[in-house]
Amino acid sequence: MQQILITLGIILLVLGLLWSWLSQLPLGRLPGDIHIERENFSFHFPLMTGLVISIVLTLIMWWLRK
Repeated sequence: MQQILITLGIILLVLGLLWSWLSQLPLGRLPGDIHIERENFSFHFPLMTGLVISIVLTLIMWWLRK
């Protein structure tokens, strides 16, 4: 349990340090994301962004378990 918490802490630290660079990535605005705007209504569903993040995290977890 301690190793998992330390690893998560390091990952959060790295993400915090890289936040300005990560915010420039087009995540949330990829082709395939659903965005509907009406007069008094706005709906955004990041379908493709969720799939990309899921695939990347799956590959990272698979690589770490090897």
